[in-house]
Parts: sequence; structure tokens; C-alpha cells
Amino acid sequence: MGAKDSISATGAPRLLFWSFAGLTLLSFFAAVATNRYFLFGAPAALILAYLCIVDFKKIYYLLWAFIPLSTEVFLPGGFATDLPDEPFMVLLAGVFLIFLIRNGRELDKRFFVHPVTLLLYLHLAWLTVTMITSSLPLVSVKFLLAKAWYVLTFYFLTGFLLKKEEDTKKWFWWVFIPLMATVAYVFLRHASLGFSFKDVNQAMAPFYRNHVNYACLLALFFPLAWFARTWYKPLSFPWLILVGSAVFLLAAIQVAYTRAAYVALAIAAGAYFIVRLRLVLPALLLALIGAIGAVGYLVHQEKYLEYAPDFEKTVTHYKFDNLLAATAKGEDISTMERVYRWVAGKHMIQDRPLTGFGPGNFYNFYRSYTVSSFETYVSDNPEQSGIHSYYLMTAVEQGIPGLLIFVGMAFAVLIFGQRVYHRTRDPFRKRWVMAIILGTIVIDSLLLINDMVETDKVGSFFFLFMAMLVRMDLEDQG
Repeated sequence: MGAKDSISATGAPRLLFWSFAGLTLLSFFAAVATNRYFLFGAPAALILAYLCIVDFKKIYYLLWAFIPLSTEVFLPGGFATDLPDEPFMVLLAGVFLIFLIRNGRELDKRFFVHPVTLLLYLHLAWLTVTMITSSLPLVSVKFLLAKAWYVLTFYFLTGFLLKKEEDTKKWFWWVFIPLMATVAYVFLRHASLGFSFKDVNQAMAPFYRNHVNYACLLALFFPLAWFARTWYKPLSFPWLILVGSAVFLLAAIQVAYTRAAYVALAIAAGAYFIVRLRLVLPALLLALIGAIGAVGYLVHQEKYLEYAPDFEKTVTHYKFDNLLAATAKGEDISTMERVYRWVAGKHMIQDRPLTGFGPGNFYNFYRSYTVSSFETYVSDNPEQSGIHSYYLMTAVEQGIPGLLIFVGMAFAVLIFGQRVYHRTRDPFRKRWVMAIILGTIVIDSLLLINDMVETDKVGSFFFLFMAMLVRMDLEDQG
């Protein structure tokens, strides 16, 4: 090893090395002497601060490695956070904001005025309006702050950092390796429980809140793993790893027993051909008409009341086959509890159709809008979970305009994605655009019966996919 590559070389590297070594020892002795063991983290904090100044791209990759590994931690006062990734989100959002202020002129202005970005601005602007008119402003302020660091980190910072093919590949592997490690861990734990549906949530700790959270992450990542194999020669080592991992992901999704993930993957499979045939806009319009028709049918003369469950028969099922049969009969507890909250949401929207109750406020107000005939034996909701439909939640908390803005933004992403897919001649870009479109469709489908955009394991990918499509649209324009 040459002198210039050695940590003991003379000059600045040597000074940095001994300074860091001294700080490490000082932190160790200070922690032991004062019983303040957080001081052990001082050297790591110093490295982090150094990288923030010199090269925050490394911290960005590290954040993505943490996302599959993060765990929910409950704090005093009823608060919760995801560790270790959420502090890194806040850190990177702050660092990038400072970078924008100091170096904004050097950035690609087209990214900031792209139609998808403009719709995102509109979404944030309406969120701000509904925060001001919120029934509980403090809750809505916290919601908007969390949304801000998600958007800054996963949308704008992604658009700035992941510009080249090599950047995208590096990002993929930073996520892929820890993700597959957690999948293997969960799979083995679940295997030790006999792949029991009853015990599936026991296998998820500490990385996933429940089997739904786990299966949804695997489902949205599957298209990426499948298309990433095209980067390598068939039967090469990376190709075999990716093909094997894609098959493993499907197996893991299968034994996660999450109906939403199954349906979302089936929709994505059909969407592949819709994109190839340039039918995204007609398909979206058809889906929109179908949704409006279904809602209109149920609301007309309060026909939805005919679908109230039988309280005595609506129970928890411990075998997956029984769950599927009960779902078809309207006797599954999780499905009918969703309906209970959706009915409450319908009445909440009628009460405040313009600006809603304010971001983050569904739980705080929904009980007085419930209909007792739809109640189930888990309706006391000790987990304080939400409405389980992001679209409906958006309408409840941000009013009908908020829902229209969000749906418009989601549609625009898919429409622009199809345009880039058919316009580009670059093989890498073409395949990766398709992977991102399918991943986005998985998320959009999941949001029909889940509200996961505000979670680290899904929301991060939602904004990342948007940024990647915008970036590739701009690159394709030259």
C-alpha cells in the first residue's frame, strides 16, 4: 500500500485519523465516567456531520439501507417514530434544504417545473390550506412537517442524486441486500411456526409492524427485482441472484397471507400489457368511472345499509382458507371493520366536503359519525389505526378538492410514465421505467384498502418512483 493510501500517511489524513482516534477514546471514557452511554455515539455523529458537509449522497444510500431494517418505536406522550431511518430523513431533508438555498442555481430547473412536480406543489399547498382550517391544527402541523421531509428527501433529493444509470443500480443494491436479509429472517421465523396464518404477525418483529406492512413492501419491490435481472447477462452470478430472489419474494408474499398484495400484483401484471398497448389513459378513465358508479350505487337511497354485517358471525379467522370464504360472505372481521370506518368516512365527507377535518385527524373525529349496525367487536380500535383507504382518508381530511388533486397527481405519474416508456430508445431506461410504473401501480392499488403513504416502508417508494419517472422523462428530452 502506498503512503498516500495509508491512514498513517503524513499531512491532513494523519491529523484527521489521530483527531478521530482521540475523540473516540474521550467519548468512551466520558460515557463510562458519567454513565451517559449515548456519548458512545459521538464518533459516529462526527462522521455523519462530516459526510453532510462533504458527500451527503452516502447518507442517502445509507438511509435506504435502513428502511427495510427500521422498526417502530413508541415514545412517551403517545408519539412514535421509526428507527433508525426517520432521524436520517429529517437530517437529509434539512441538509438538502440548506444545499438548495446555497446552490439552487446549479440544479436542473426543469425538474422543479415538471408537470408532476407542479401537481406535487398543488398537493402540498392544499395540505397547507387544510392545516389552517383543521379541527385540530397541532395534529395537522405535525402531519405536514412529516410530509415535508418525505417530499424533500424522497422526491427532490432523489431527483438531484439519482441521475445516471450507475446511480440507480447502486441505489437498488443498497435497498435490495438489507431487504432480502429481512425477508430471509421473517421467512425462517415463520417457517419455525409452520407458516401458520394465525401466527404470521409473530414472525414480523422487529422489522415490520404486521404482515400487511411486510407483504406490501415486497409486492411493490418485486417489479424492481424482476426487471433488474436484465442488467446482467443470463446465467451470470448477479442474474441468478436476482431471478432467485424474485422467486423467493413471490413465495414470501404467498405465505404472508395478505389479500391486498395478491390483488395489487395481479393488477400490476395486467397493467404491463396496458402500458405496452398505450392504454393507460383509457384504463384510468374506466377505473374512475367504475369507482364513481360503485360509490353512486351504494350512496343512492343509502343502499349501503343493506350490507351491514351480522355482529355474531363477523369474527376473526385463524385459517386463511376460512378467511377468504368469510370475505366473500361479508363475515371477515378485518374487512367489515374497514367498512365500518368507510361508512363513518362517508358521513364525515358529507359534513365537511370542502376542506375536511384537517390532515391526520380521521381518528380524532370518526367515532361520532359511525353507524352502529356496521360495528364489529374490534371497533373500539385500541391501536388507533386509520380508515384503511388512502383515497377516502384524503377526502375526509383534505376535502373533495384534496382527493381530486391527489388522484390527478397519481394519474399524471402513470400517464407520463407510459409516454417515457414508448418514447425512449435506451434499453436500460425503457425497462426501468416499466418497473417503476408497475411498482407505482402496486402502491396505487394498495391504497384502495390501506393508508400507507405516510409509512416509511411504502411512502418512501411512492415519492421515489415519482422522482425517478420525472428524472427519466427529462433525460429522455435531452
